Amino acid sequence: MKELNPDLSNLAELFRNELREDDIAAAQTAFLKELSFKMHHYYSGKMQSIPKAGIFGFNWFNVWYTPGVSKISTEIRDDNQLSFDLSNRGNLVAVVSDGSRVLGDGDCTPAGGLGVMEGKAMLMKYLGACDAIALCVDNRDSDGKPNAQKLIDFVKMLQPSVGAVNLEDISQPNCYRVLDELRESCQIPVWHDDAQGTACVTLAGVINALKLTGREIQSSKAVLYGCGASNSTIADFLLQEGLDPQNMIIFDSKGGLHKNRRDIKENPGKYKQWALAQKTNPKMINSITEAMKDADILIALSTPGPDTIKAEWIQLMAKDSIVFACANPIPEIYPHQALKAGAGIAATGRGDFPNQVNNSVGFPGILKGVLLVRARKISDGMAITAAHSLARFAQNRGIDRQNIIPRMDEMEVFAHVAADVGAQAIKEGLAAITMSREEIYRKAYDEIIHSRQLCHTLMDQSLISPAPQKLIQEVFEACLKKFKN
Repeated sequence: MKELNPDLSNLAELFRNELREDDIAAAQTAFLKELSFKMHHYYSGKMQSIPKAGIFGFNWFNVWYTPGVSKISTEIRDDNQLSFDLSNRGNLVAVVSDGSRVLGDGDCTPAGGLGVMEGKAMLMKYLGACDAIALCVDNRDSDGKPNAQKLIDFVKMLQPSVGAVNLEDISQPNCYRVLDELRESCQIPVWHDDAQGTACVTLAGVINALKLTGREIQSSKAVLYGCGASNSTIADFLLQEGLDPQNMIIFDSKGGLHKNRRDIKENPGKYKQWALAQKTNPKMINSITEAMKDADILIALSTPGPDTIKAEWIQLMAKDSIVFACANPIPEIYPHQALKAGAGIAATGRGDFPNQVNNSVGFPGILKGVLLVRARKISDGMAITAAHSLARFAQNRGIDRQNIIPRMDEMEVFAHVAADVGAQAIKEGLAAITMSREEIYRKAYDEIIHSRQLCHTLMDQSLISPAPQKLIQEVFEACLKKFKN
């Protein structure tokens, strides 16, 4: 049996050579989960803190710490804005979660969110040159339920230490209230990646999928399956992009959203869904099979599959349809099944399939852009600008039906997104620092290069231990054996 490459680049090929097509995706998922557990145990997590200023001798601690640092404290006391220049605050993101809805695994407790939040911090550092810290908050009341106000208060108190906040994996309806209140009340940008981030990258994918299939968004019919933080924001962004609300039908667990859904109207925690229900689905369709007839676009962010979305539903859609099945960790329908059922383009949230519609290609550049211009907010206009930046980057290097949006290994995309978002913040009057787009791009690009060089230097000098290839191979062979049997 061939061995796995150290970068895992031949993983899909090895599974294809050994397993039936219908088992490949499930086997890859099982392997990646088990390998993740083994590697997190081996490294004891995946992030650490290191100085960025030199320690040229022990007397330098008198500069970096007391007595010299007293000057820093009093200067910031007299002008708090200097904290962005005299500390790492200007490049530091807090990744904040209460662990109440982690990926597709539900409530994992506050500490259970650490793996994802550390992963977010790693992506920010390597892809966007943003320093980040994972902060999982116990905001539970005595009944064990997450308290939105406690999370809001925590973030407000955290503001003086960071330049931006990335909210993550917060359950409904708290996710809406927390974001809405913090976006308006905080003096630094607060971003909910599950909502705005997913919507931004999804819109980028839709823009290019429409282009490839010869459609215009104004005349396209869309079905959204699931109406949580992600899909409700995706719906907003699609409507702002020009989709006719009469051509949109959104489904939650109880059926189609429409103006007669009293259960939504009377639930104060569903105000986002109620706003959408009043302007979409004018025929009040409740049947998914009826909704799917001649639909051009399906965007599913609901219960992990692989049978949440049925192949027969896709067969009802318009010719050359667009299917985004983006539940994690298992898409609602596997891409090969969607294509076999008649879809022209299929996308998921997974990096081991073509067309990964995943936040990770968007948020590092977006956050870098807002930090560089010291924006106080990330508006919908800035997020939609990021979507167009992603779509345009992909178009400029070439798109096809297996490659509709940028990939994480395309380094320049993050600097372009940072530049476009930063320029939009300046245009909207939300930035404290004014630079040209080219200046933002060059600064972002240089810092991303530096961040990657730092990571690779640590690996090249074995200051980060090499991954244990024997253990990785053992996990792979055990997984392969399980699925062969």
